[in-house]
Amino acid sequence: MKKSLVAVGVIIALGVVWTGTAWYTGKQLEGRMAEMIANANAELNNASPESGLAVSYQDYHRGLFHSSMQLVIKPVAGKESAFLKPDQSIVFAETIDHGPFPFAQLKKFNLIPSMASIHTVLVNNPTTKPLFDITAGKSFLDAQTRVGYSGATSSDIDLLPLNYANGDDKISFSGGQFSADVDGDGNNIAINGEAKSGLINTVNQYGQHVQLTFNGVTTDGSSQRTEFDERVGEQKASVDKLAVAIEGKEMAVLEGFKINAKSDVQDDKKHLTAQVDYTVDALKLQNRNVGSGKLTLKVGNIDGAAMHEFSQKYNAESQKLLADPAIAQNPELYQEKLVDVLAAYLPLLLKGNPVITVAPLSWKNDKGESTFNLSLYLKDPAGVTGPASTPEEQLDRYVKSLDSKLVIPMDMATELMTQVAQLEGYKQDDAAKLASQQIQGLAALGQMFRVTKVEDNKITTSLQYGTGKVTLNGQAMSLGELLGMFALPGLDGVAPAPELEAPAH
Repeated sequence: MKKSLVAVGVIIALGVVWTGTAWYTGKQLEGRMAEMIANANAELNNASPESGLAVSYQDYHRGLFHSSMQLVIKPVAGKESAFLKPDQSIVFAETIDHGPFPFAQLKKFNLIPSMASIHTVLVNNPTTKPLFDITAGKSFLDAQTRVGYSGATSSDIDLLPLNYANGDDKISFSGGQFSADVDGDGNNIAINGEAKSGLINTVNQYGQHVQLTFNGVTTDGSSQRTEFDERVGEQKASVDKLAVAIEGKEMAVLEGFKINAKSDVQDDKKHLTAQVDYTVDALKLQNRNVGSGKLTLKVGNIDGAAMHEFSQKYNAESQKLLADPAIAQNPELYQEKLVDVLAAYLPLLLKGNPVITVAPLSWKNDKGESTFNLSLYLKDPAGVTGPASTPEEQLDRYVKSLDSKLVIPMDMATELMTQVAQLEGYKQDDAAKLASQQIQGLAALGQMFRVTKVEDNKITTSLQYGTGKVTLNGQAMSLGELLGMFALPGLDGVAPAPELEAPAH
């Protein structure tokens, strides 16, 4: 009897502790909600200032074990958004189980104490109704988020499979699973996930049936905020296959497309470096494999403080453009003004004397591989005084040195142009003859204008520049002489091009 009473007492005591702690963590979560929303808006503004969107919350109701509220994404008042009209909004319903052991978390046998577990679904409103029509009234997104006592969050996000058909229009989607982890300060973010397949059928403006399919979409990456308030890290994305068909005929297929972007703080803790790698395993046009390609682009010596200043000013100016209806509603004018803003603040990015390298840009088929390599060392123009009276002095304000080389195997180029001619309807023999004539003519034209050479059955060109001196294909000349070769306008007084070696026959 005594043991039973003790057991009942323990259960009652645990219940009191549970209830009191759940109420406290619910109240604590409510107190931190404004901070979490502010962090979300800061990230949204940094990542996509041109979106013109903001996050807010409404209808917060706190209970003993559960609370509820709505998260709202809508255009910032007084600003134009490229994604939503002023009267549109996207709303998420949030159901919050209080800690320390939220019921939703216990269902998954997760016994780690948490402030809360949040279940998120999309709300059916006039903006999202078309999506609910496709999903037969179900929320396309279903997310479960664990909130730790530090404010860190860990989310599992499921995208609902879709299967919709209306006349000639059809949408099919396998669904997707993604996860996102964010620390309490919003400094460290990790995102990964996958979607197995998707299909879109529609009719284009010419009355043709067009089908777009994809398979194997994945993403995986993480980022950290630096002391410059800029993010560095690594993000990978890949698509196993992307295909386009018209009237049932496969027109283009992209296989094995991958992007790997990396950025980091250099050893001096003042500069940033970034590298992006692109690869394509195969590009097929009308069932013809026209080759594979890759690009590695690297930028180093980016002044971190200057990068942050550039980001702030560029974002502020782009938001001003969106706030002007006459500009925001004219895409061409908006792009023109945005280019002007970029040009105005671009010198900030030169403050650290950055280095740009392309090593390589290449395209490969069965007959060979064409490559382009570039090393460009830039300078901060603020360190130069006095007027620039010559082309060399003008360029030397911004460029310390340049080294580039292009190599095109003629057999490789002929094979590529043969495939292009066949795509245009030429028969195999005629396509091969036409392609050979085109490449031979290109090689002769390049030599005639002294911009390329032919070596070992390869079309090559190389260009180096430094401190006012130019070397084109091994021939030294001044910058003015190089520009004179192309008869560029506005170069009065430029010396004529020097006599170079006669083209090989």
